[in-house]
Amino acid sequence: MTPERIAVVDDDRDYSAVLEQALRGHGYEVVVYDSGGAFLTDLSASTAPDLVLLDVAMPGLDGVGTLKRAKETCPELAVIMLSGQQPASIIVNAVRAGAADYIVKSAASLAETGPLGAAIRRVLEQRAQPVEPADRELQPNALRAAPVSPAMLSVQSLVERVADSDVPILITGESGVGKEVVAREIHRRSNRRLKAFVKVNCAALPSELLESELFGHERGAFTGAHLHRTGKFEFADGGTLMLDEIAEMPSMLQAKLLHVLQDRAVTRLGSNRVVPIDVRVIAATNRPIADLLATGEFRPDLYYRLQVIQIHVPALRERREEIMPFVEFFLARFTAQYHRRPMPLSDELKRALVEYPWPGNVRELENLVKRLVILQDESLVLSELRAGPEEPVSEPRAAATHAPAASAATNNHPEAEARSLLELAKRAALAAERTAIERTLIAQRWNRRKAARQLGVSYKTLLNKMKECGISDASTGEHDPIRD
Repeated sequence: MTPERIAVVDDDRDYSAVLEQALRGHGYEVVVYDSGGAFLTDLSASTAPDLVLLDVAMPGLDGVGTLKRAKETCPELAVIMLSGQQPASIIVNAVRAGAADYIVKSAASLAETGPLGAAIRRVLEQRAQPVEPADRELQPNALRAAPVSPAMLSVQSLVERVADSDVPILITGESGVGKEVVAREIHRRSNRRLKAFVKVNCAALPSELLESELFGHERGAFTGAHLHRTGKFEFADGGTLMLDEIAEMPSMLQAKLLHVLQDRAVTRLGSNRVVPIDVRVIAATNRPIADLLATGEFRPDLYYRLQVIQIHVPALRERREEIMPFVEFFLARFTAQYHRRPMPLSDELKRALVEYPWPGNVRELENLVKRLVILQDESLVLSELRAGPEEPVSEPRAAATHAPAASAATNNHPEAEARSLLELAKRAALAAERTAIERTLIAQRWNRRKAARQLGVSYKTLLNKMKECGISDASTGEHDPIRD
């Protein structure tokens, strides 16, 4: 068997060398990068490693920034973040950006039985398993967990009635509501359930790559086509193909897709051979279909071909009675996955969970519960819920509008007050860290290497924390460069 390939992205070459040696000793193929930019330059969907070990603190593009850009290129990329420290804010950002796990660097973590070895095995085992509904948003059984809202009872009834038919289906609803879960449940109940369920995200690839992804290509069909490629329609033969974010598909490809649905056959790029296919197509979009048809972004003939049956999945805020069953399901799932202790939830947190508007729907709820399990700190999650949904980072004008009125907003709005409390908590934590570091440095006569050992962190981490806290030898009048 081909060994699994792991990419190590870390500017600390000494640590990378030790980690590379350890990984090769465990039988993995390893490639090392000294910066996020170097890794992103090599990254493509066809050359993606099985797993990435990514350092958080790097000069230039840091680890979280690298993670976000890597996920744009390869949404399914498995990434474990590495850091010499464990501040909650960094863990939250990493998990939100799509990290599979977060491991603090230490000598013990490098051992095969240590935290990093265990995390690597778990992530690679999950990737090697056949894709099941549990590996996506949530299991179908969780979707049907009591109590079920009237809105979802209607969806389930429709799923049961159409599953055995072969007609195309269009699923609509906001991002994160569970459209893929519904599509997989339709496949699971159909007579195609023993064949493949294949998903293609039409928004994740540029048009030229999406065409090849769907229909395949022959060698030499275009620049860079060095090998024959079988398209997803052929992979899904006899099964179900889900076209997620179908509204993002370019008009030219919409026309070609229409012909494929009509003719039940595909032609690979660079070939004249027609390949018959037997595929049930389920399309999904989070955009209003009426608006897309009015603006011409979506072809009416393709729409009428796809929406023989249309299923609308309601937003989570329209089915609040399902929030706590979802929370309990995700708590059990992530507690087992991350080997954390079970957490009883306070009544205050339960009330906040039910009252929160959930603009990101079930996916946002899943990620929040994951953070809660990893951090084991209810107060941080409660602060997030009280603060309300975050403003999109891509809208700087909104941020500028609110900034001048920050002090007034704090007095008049509970959301602003919660943000202020969170900021106070961060400042208090930073002050506590500064005090601990300064006391240790003084006790060790400002020998930073000895102080790092006493604090249980790496030398590099101590220097970073000193910089973050504004600590220097000069700040106390102490300075002896030979002590390090």
